[in-house]
Amino acid sequence: QVQLVESGGGLVQPGGSLRLSCATSGGIIDSNNMRWYRQATGQQRELVATLVNRRNTHYADFVKGRFTVSRDKAKNTLYLQMNDLKPEDTAVYYCSAFWIWQTYWGQGTQVTVSS
Repeated sequence: QVQLVESGGGLVQPGGSLRLSCATSGGIIDSNNMRWYRQATGQQRELVATLVNRRNTHYADFVKGRFTVSRDKAKNTLYLQMNDLKPEDTAVYYCSAFWIWQTYWGQGTQVTVSS
């Protein structure tokens, strides 16, 4: 069964760091297109980071240089390392992957950046 389950969100002060995890099952860790999105309250969901062909990374301008997406095949887990967090990074973060002609989503994890 294909599943994506995010964890690692929480409350952090501005300038702090968090690492989000997306635990996968059903083989989806081998997807050639895995992504992190976020959605702030009242806003549209936006793309944060993409891992293409299991090694090439792309980032939205607003996180470039601060966030890093990575994958651990042995742990079937996708990560998003977030550094120098800002209040505007507050959102629910979702992982997503395209696998066998379908797009799968996790349930999301809340990240709140506040002093």
